[in-house]
Amino acid sequence: MEAVGVLIFFSIVGAFLCAKARFSGGAVAFSLVALVLFVATPAGQGLPGAVGSFLSTLNHTTTPVLTDAGAKG
Repeated sequence: MEAVGVLIFFSIVGAFLCAKARFSGGAVAFSLVALVLFVATPAGQGLPGAVGSFLSTLNHTTTPVLTDAGAKG
């Protein structure tokens, strides 16, 4: 995968062109291809862990507010 950067670039350009043409399905497909290619690179291998950590922190922060656990009385 020596040319993965070129593939990612063309996927982003394809997503942009589809978005400009108001073809949302193509834009989403190109964006997903670019994301999968990015995660396959050494630079993007930490992305799933970072997203998981962020969502875990967000969950721990918002759960007491949403369940009203602090308003017992």
